[in-house]
Amino acid sequence: MDAQTISADTFSIFTLWSNADWVVKGVMIGLALASLWSWAVIIDKLFRFSALNAEANRFEDKVGSGRPLEEVGQESSGSKHPLPKLLNAALREWKEARARGAMGDTQTALLIQRIDRVLDSNIARESQKVEDGLGSLAIVATASPFIGLFGTVWGIMHAFQNIAIEKNTSLAVVAPAIAEALFATAIGLAAAIPAYIAYNKFSTDAGKFAARLEGFADDLSTAIQRRLAEKI
Repeated sequence: MDAQTISADTFSIFTLWSNADWVVKGVMIGLALASLWSWAVIIDKLFRFSALNAEANRFEDKVGSGRPLEEVGQESSGSKHPLPKLLNAALREWKEARARGAMGDTQTALLIQRIDRVLDSNIARESQKVEDGLGSLAIVATASPFIGLFGTVWGIMHAFQNIAIEKNTSLAVVAPAIAEALFATAIGLAAAIPAYIAYNKFSTDAGKFAARLEGFADDLSTAIQRRLAEKI
């Protein structure tokens, strides 16, 4: 390639892709697929967290309206949202204990322990569901720069081979080949940066939502204990 063939089109994305070594092309394809995968997770999480928090606000308003918990739980018995699940799981233990008849202090304490265990188990499961997909974002964020760097190193090695074969070290020969190699690193960073930002954001959101579930469970347990104390 001589100086007259160098133009702006030489460094276009399509030209860099078409002239790249097959290993570098494979790296680019893999990084592009990883980026699409991470963006699918990002979009899914944006809508999911928005819907979860909106529904949680509505449900907490129902619970805080002063209506009987049994009535609220019956209305939301088919809901897949974590908060109604917590309420109905606690009410289920409450109803089963009440169906056995009068309870003494020991039975009351055991019931409270069972309710707490059921709530903790549900919180753990729901928190894990909320965190689904975050692992893939972490993988893309941490691995993509190194994969892109591998493509760059391979591309530079291939470029030096071509330079040695042509016995020409002019900038016109070196620059396009180096640009093709560096393009792999650019794609790796383009995949990693959004995934890294999204991972940190959604990890924080997941932690906040888990804390919200724990707070709701504590309030629910307190309300049940208060009702049990009134009946003793």
